[in-house]
Amino acid sequence: MIPMVNLKGQYHDIKEEIDSGLLEALESTQFILGPNVRAFEEEAAAYLGVKHAVGCASGTDALHLGLIAAGVGEGDEVITTPFTFIATAEAILYVGAKPVFVDIDPKTFNIDPEQVAAAITPKTKAIIPVHLFGQPADMGALLALAEKHNLKIVEDCAQSFGADINGMQTGSMGDVGAFSFFPSKNLGCFGDGGLITTNDDKMVEHLRVLRNHGSWKQYHHSELGFNSRLDELQAVILRAKLKRIDQYNDGRRRVGRRYNAALAEMGLTPAYEDGIGKHVYHQYALLADNREEIMVALRAKEIGCAIYYPVPLHQQEVFAESCKGQTLPVTESVAARVMSLPIFPELPDEQVDEILDVIRGVMVG
Repeated sequence: MIPMVNLKGQYHDIKEEIDSGLLEALESTQFILGPNVRAFEEEAAAYLGVKHAVGCASGTDALHLGLIAAGVGEGDEVITTPFTFIATAEAILYVGAKPVFVDIDPKTFNIDPEQVAAAITPKTKAIIPVHLFGQPADMGALLALAEKHNLKIVEDCAQSFGADINGMQTGSMGDVGAFSFFPSKNLGCFGDGGLITTNDDKMVEHLRVLRNHGSWKQYHHSELGFNSRLDELQAVILRAKLKRIDQYNDGRRRVGRRYNAALAEMGLTPAYEDGIGKHVYHQYALLADNREEIMVALRAKEIGCAIYYPVPLHQQEVFAESCKGQTLPVTESVAARVMSLPIFPELPDEQVDEILDVIRGVMVG
């Protein structure tokens, strides 16, 4: 069996370091906003090239709190992509704003800046680009739009830890960056966890208050806040993995490029890497007109495969009223053909070739 991701193998590679760190944290009994959280925030900020990083409970919370800190609220519009996990749009709804979905680039699957430009109205307050599957969005074009129209940019970096554009990390270019540490992410913990990044000194203080019940001092609460603190034990795990994130991403890129070369020869549409920035392959997504046939063949050989995302957000039941009648042809075409193959840093070339052999059998059969 070849799974979509092998978390056990990665854990066993660094088991001694993680286990000793967890035991030390348990002995300290400093479980909430302890020294490992503070150290991880500093180490992550240094790696990402930002002034500030604030740990929180999840990637969804990172988006939610980031939008609040960016001043997005009731009656505002936020332009984003419909081809993403629903958390991107949930965070917009949480602050009382309206998600405005626009179409995507057919190669990168990321938000199309031209479509963003056409959707800007006097109510537009922010843009949330998603660096989907680890491929950076076109931040140059989006930052130019934001400057022209006085908009905030909240980068959804849930799938892109370690991706960069000309040496600038995702999460360092917008007003706010939001990261997820869900276990299967490129940098993942052993539960839920998130991180918010910013270069704004005032915004970071607001974020620290928001994540801790609106409190700037114990039992003093300046505003409605949230219980959204990164767990000390998760910070231990993240610190161990952060040291190796470039190694992990290099492993994913090795697998991704091996897929790319073979799938292109088969006439399929492989993941797009020749575009904007460094792709870190959180998922390996390709397009196939005969998707179901390929997935049946893979599953018959106990090889993992999945569809991210079969139903775009503008077609979800929760948006049935607000998106009624909306058509986004590129997104809908991609959603009907996209599929993902196993990818993780430790996936050996032999197993990549085994997966490709099954697909080749379908294509030539």
